[in-house]
Amino acid sequence: MSFTDKAKNKVEEMSGAAKERIGDMTDNERMRAEGAGAQAEARARQAGENVKDAGRDAKDAFTR
Repeated sequence: MSFTDKAKNKVEEMSGAAKERIGDMTDNERMRAEGAGAQAEARARQAGENVKDAGRDAKDAFTR
């Protein structure tokens, strides 16, 4: 996983958190839900990338 992918996922997660907090402060349920959804999506993408990295590391360990 490249550094740019990690950074993009983190930025999306942080923007989702901000959106969720703004929704909390303004009592806007839709914005709160959009923020939570963006965070969940970014975390899921990050988890998928971590699985790919682990698989790549395991493959490298067996080929050495």
